Amino acid sequence: MNPYEKKRRWKFFLLVFAIVIGTASVVYSDFFVKKMEREEQLQFQLYIKVTEQSLAMYDDDRYTSLIDLIRTNTKLPVIMIDSEGAIIAYQGLDSTKTNYEIEKQPNKTYDPAYFSRELRKMKKQHPPTPIIGLDGSRWYIYYKDSATLTQLRYFPYIQLAVIGLFLLTAYVAFSSARKAEQDQVWVGMAKETAHQLGTPISSLMAWVELIKSRFDAEDDPLIAEMENDIKRLEVITDRFSKIGSKPIVEDHVVYAVIYNFVAYFKLRTSDKVVFEIIGDEQVRALLNVPLFDWVIENLLKNAANAIENEGKITINIIENLTKEEVFIDVTDTGKGIARSKFDAVFQPGYTTRKRGWGLGLSLTKRIVENYHNGQIFVKDSELGKGTTFRIILKSSITYEPTSNA
Repeated sequence: MNPYEKKRRWKFFLLVFAIVIGTASVVYSDFFVKKMEREEQLQFQLYIKVTEQSLAMYDDDRYTSLIDLIRTNTKLPVIMIDSEGAIIAYQGLDSTKTNYEIEKQPNKTYDPAYFSRELRKMKKQHPPTPIIGLDGSRWYIYYKDSATLTQLRYFPYIQLAVIGLFLLTAYVAFSSARKAEQDQVWVGMAKETAHQLGTPISSLMAWVELIKSRFDAEDDPLIAEMENDIKRLEVITDRFSKIGSKPIVEDHVVYAVIYNFVAYFKLRTSDKVVFEIIGDEQVRALLNVPLFDWVIENLLKNAANAIENEGKITINIIENLTKEEVFIDVTDTGKGIARSKFDAVFQPGYTTRKRGWGLGLSLTKRIVENYHNGQIFVKDSELGKGTTFRIILKSSITYEPTSNA
C-alpha cells in the first residue's frame, strides 16, 4: 500500500471516529433533553391543577396562601389569558419587563410588546391548556420551555463545534509541523545527493576527454551524446542543489526553453511517441530554466508512461493578453485520469505504477507554485483518450492598452 492510500485510510478512520463521538454526544444529550421535557410537562400539569384548585377555593383564605406558594415555586414561564386574549396572570418571566410603569401609561405595570413576543413563542412551542375561569368562561394557560432546557438543546452542537475547532486546529498544527520536518529531510537529502553526484560526474567528464584524445573521437556522435548525458547529470545535480533555497528567475522565451528540452528528451523516448510543440513562439516569462525543465520532464515522462503503444504528446503555448499570463498545455493520448483523481495526482506518494515514489507531480506543483508563482492543474482528462495538464505562468511582458485617439 503506497503512502497516499495509507493517508487516505487514516483520514477516513478519523472521520468515522469523529462521527461516532459526535453521534454519541448528540444522542446522550437528547436523552437528558427529553427527560427534562417530561419533568417540565409534569411541572406545568401541577401548575394547572393548583390554579384550578385556587379558583375553586377563591374565597377560602385557609388554603389560598398555600396554593399560591406551590404555584409560585413552579419556575416555568407561564401566561394565562381569558377568552378575549387579555392577560390575567403570568409567572417565570423577566421581572425587569413585567413590573414597572410605562411612561404615559401609569395604569399598566408591564410591557405589552414583551408579553406579545413571549406569548407568540409559547404558542409555537406548546398547545394551550383550557380551564374554567372565575366568571365561568374559558381561560387558557400557555407555557414555554425553561432557559435551562433551551440551552441544553443547543449544548451538544456547541460542544461539537468546539471539539471540531480544536481537532481542526490540532490537525493543521500537526500537519504543518510534520510538513516542515519532511521538508527539512527532503532538502537535506537533495543537497547530499547533489554533493555525492559531483565526484562521479567530474570523473565521467575526464574519461570522455581521455577517450576523445586517445581515439581521436572529437566528432564521434556517440561521444557527443555521452557529453549531452553528462551535461544532463550536471543539470540534475544543479536542480537538487537548488532545493530549499530561492532560485533566480530570468526572462526567457518559453517556446525556446521547451523546444530545447524536448529535443533532448525525445531521443531518449520510444520512437512510437510523437512530440509536437505548437502555439506562440515569442511569449516570454520569468523562469529558472533548470527547474522549469524539471517540470516539463515530469509531465512528459508521465505522458509517455500513460501511452501504452503509439501516441502523441502535444505542448501548446498560449498567451493570455488580458491577464498577462502564459498558458502551457501538455496533452497526451494516453489512458487518462479519473475526474475524482484530478487533485490526488499531485499528492506526495500517489502513483498508479508498481514502481515509483509518486513524487514527480508533487515536485512539479511545488516548483511551479512556490518558485515561479504560477499554477498547475489537470485541465481535462477522459479515460482511454488522454489528459491535458495546464501550467499558468505570469508573462514577463507588461502590455499597455492601446488608445484610439
